[in-house]
Amino acid sequence: MQLFVNNLTNIDFSYLCPDRGLVGETWLVNIVLKGPIDPQGMVCDFGKVKKTLRTWLDATLDHCLLVPNNAEAIQSHVENGVTVVQLELPQDEYIRVESPSQAITLLDVERITPATAAAWCINQIKPMFGDQITYIHLEFSPEVIDTPYYHYSHGLKKHQGQCQRIAHGHRSKLQIWRNSEPCIQSANEIASLWKDIYVGTRDDCDQDDGRHLSFSYEAAQGLFKLTVPKRSCYLIDSDTTVELIAQHFAETLGQKYPNDHIVVKAYEGVGKGAIAENMPQKPINI
Repeated sequence: MQLFVNNLTNIDFSYLCPDRGLVGETWLVNIVLKGPIDPQGMVCDFGKVKKTLRTWLDATLDHCLLVPNNAEAIQSHVENGVTVVQLELPQDEYIRVESPSQAITLLDVERITPATAAAWCINQIKPMFGDQITYIHLEFSPEVIDTPYYHYSHGLKKHQGQCQRIAHGHRSKLQIWRNSEPCIQSANEIASLWKDIYVGTRDDCDQDDGRHLSFSYEAAQGLFKLTVPKRSCYLIDSDTTVELIAQHFAETLGQKYPNDHIVVKAYEGVGKGAIAENMPQKPINI
C-alpha cells in the first residue's frame, strides 16, 4: 500500500552551480511512502508524515545554501561551527561563503538538481519512519510559472528567523502593469537582469576588487560573509525584503515611464509576495 502527500510544502534556498554560480531556487515537495497497513489501518499517520518531514526540511534545506560537495570545483571545511565553502569559476572568478554551519548544507553529490537532492534526502530521512516503511519516493519540482520569473539570492541581516542567512534565495513570479494593462516587456527585462543574481544591500558591501564584491554582516545567528563575481551582483540602497524589492521595481519603472501608473506584484517563492505602486508624476503649472 502507498501513502502520498502532494504539495506537502515548498522550500526556498540557494545552491552553488559550477555553470551558473549562485542560484536562488524554490521547489515544491511531494512524497510517497510504501509499506504494510498497520493495526490502525494506516501505512503511516498523515500527521506524523507532515510534521516529521516539514521539520526536517525546514532545518536542512529551507533558507539554506546547498553545496554539491563532490564537485571538483568545490572546496569546503567546517571548524568550530562555521562552514567555509569556495566554488572556483571560469576566468579566475569564484564564490566564497563563510557562515554558521546551520545555514549551509553539504550534499554528497556532484551537482544540485531536483533528482540528486531528492535521492540524498531519502537516505537521510529513511530512519525517521522505521522499518514499517519499505519505500520512499521524494519529489522536488519547480513551480510551473506562466509569467516571467526571476532567480535571486539575498540575505536579511535584521531578520530574526532563517531569512538572515546571507545566501538563500527564491525562484519567483513577477507581474507588472502599466496603466492597468499587463506589461510583459518590463517583466521580461527585469527577469532577464535578475537571472542568477545576488541582490545585495549597498551598506553591506565592504570590498570591491573590480571583479568581485564582498559582503558581510553580523546577525542573530552569527557572522556571515560572501564574495561573488561583480557581474552577478545587483546593489540596492535598502534591505532586500520582497516589499522593498517590489518598491524598487516600481520606482525604477516610474523613472522610465514618468507619466504612467505602475503596479508591480513581486512574489517571494510560491504564493506570497508584495505589491507596490508608482503613481504618475503630475505636471507642474508655472
